[in-house]
Amino acid sequence: MLQMTSCVLFRNGRIRRITSFMAISSKTKILGVGSYSPTRRLSNDELSKIVETSDDWISSRTGIRERRIASEAEATSDLSLIAAKRALEDAQISPEDIDLVLVATITPDMAFPSTACILQHKLGLRKVACFDLEAACSGFLYALDVADAMLSTGRYKNVLVVGAEKMSSIMDWEDRTTCVLFGDGAGAAVLSKEGTGSELLGFYCGADGATPSLLYQPAGGSARPASSETLETRQHYLKMNGREIFKSAVRVMESSCRHLLDKHNLKITQIDHVIPHQANMRIVESLSKRLEIPMDNFYCNLDRYGNTSAASIPLALDEAVKADKFKKGQLGLLVAFGAGLTWASSLIRF
Repeated sequence: MLQMTSCVLFRNGRIRRITSFMAISSKTKILGVGSYSPTRRLSNDELSKIVETSDDWISSRTGIRERRIASEAEATSDLSLIAAKRALEDAQISPEDIDLVLVATITPDMAFPSTACILQHKLGLRKVACFDLEAACSGFLYALDVADAMLSTGRYKNVLVVGAEKMSSIMDWEDRTTCVLFGDGAGAAVLSKEGTGSELLGFYCGADGATPSLLYQPAGGSARPASSETLETRQHYLKMNGREIFKSAVRVMESSCRHLLDKHNLKITQIDHVIPHQANMRIVESLSKRLEIPMDNFYCNLDRYGNTSAASIPLALDEAVKADKFKKGQLGLLVAFGAGLTWASSLIRF
């Protein structure tokens, strides 16, 4: 693909337009991936000592057996830092080569500045562009789409994309319907139009903001600023209507996958691997049936990590890559849903 640039020069009282072309690869490549999960494992049996639940109740309904919990001293930027370093090492890219940083998260270190800016400093990067992106559990796939578009302008060469969450910081440990589901972690990828690696072939993102209260954090924003009342009524914790989220998740993930495949004239049978958002095994099983893709083609690790929101897919992707689950030339489908309601899918050739 050629990108045309032009400029206007004044010479001898006349206007001259100079046009030049710069070659840009048509596909964005994943040069390297990395991830990090905190060392502390919180099992279902341990949770049963905190809230009224049991290992059988959690595992039979969600497929989750344990999750990772960050220490009080670890912030989302700290989780991001280790994942980013590992991605840079995997890509064989030095920090000086990164010229854009995107962090997808709903649990930033603070409301502002962005976690991406904090990460930039901790990584020792140049004074490059940095910003956070919020699309909840769909955040990493949204960020891949944004990074691909920005790379396509030719103004950026190497982009660091991170999905990171400290979900334990917004959990109500008295609510067994939510606290059993989530965990902490981070995943990262280095993207570029140059070099070699898996190719990102296409994206599809969407949202429906009609029912935000299905999954949200009620207080702490401009609509309901922090007050003694919001603290007393526990409005700063994540709230979820699990039944409605389940129904919506399966529907939008299926439609997102089909929309993307139709756009690229691909059939379901051509997909070799699916990495879904790791939310609930029943959701994944329902998606498998509706798409008619065998469960053997799905990569899942939620039994060990739980729902890590925006970190979910990059953490699973890195783990699968390191385990040599993919063969060169195979097609993969990444798909997610999240609060908003948001949904996203990405097509990748390994």
